[in-house]
Amino acid sequence: MVMQKIFRAVIMGPPGSGKGTVSGRISKTFGLKHLSSGDILRANINARTELGLLMKSCIDQGQLVPDDVMSRLILSDLRAMGRSSWLLDGFPRTVFQAEALDDAYIVDTVINLNVPFETIKQRLTSRWTHLPSGRIYNIDFNPPKVPGFDDVTGDPLVQRDDDTPETVTRRLAAYKTQTEPVLEFYRYKLYTSLHTYLQKVCILLQFVHIN
Repeated sequence: MVMQKIFRAVIMGPPGSGKGTVSGRISKTFGLKHLSSGDILRANINARTELGLLMKSCIDQGQLVPDDVMSRLILSDLRAMGRSSWLLDGFPRTVFQAEALDDAYIVDTVINLNVPFETIKQRLTSRWTHLPSGRIYNIDFNPPKVPGFDDVTGDPLVQRDDDTPETVTRRLAAYKTQTEPVLEFYRYKLYTSLHTYLQKVCILLQFVHIN
């Protein structure tokens, strides 16, 4: 199925909720282009672009990538896509980023993967990664064809330091603190858009009644 009009969506969810897998299925079913902020970030770091070097410096120092830098990076890729339908994964993560996206594009829908944190903890601690590509495997439900090795390249897989139980707990807490305001931002936009639409319908009905 291919969308007949331009359709743009954002998918949100904590790390380990399955955004990449779900995004792939949605993109394939509806003909959307899937943009992962993590993939874009890695590509720019590997290509040593100006923004990529800036982001690598932040990451190497243990700092968060500034909102304006992430926004410039993602919006640049979106502009390069022109009039395409897309599904954006991993962005926005803050209200600043959501506002930057809202200033540039109309987001038609927001998908939030509401997965219990205990389930995510179990998933992430069973996760193995191919670092050069970012491909992720899970020994419980998405294992590699050959245990311990990437399906595409045959390279060894590693378990990242941030997939330990203690780190996962901190990441989930940070996600909740950071992302809840973004969800509220979109809930408010949905409410005000619906309210404006109903007002227009009421005005139209009044006009029809008078005439």
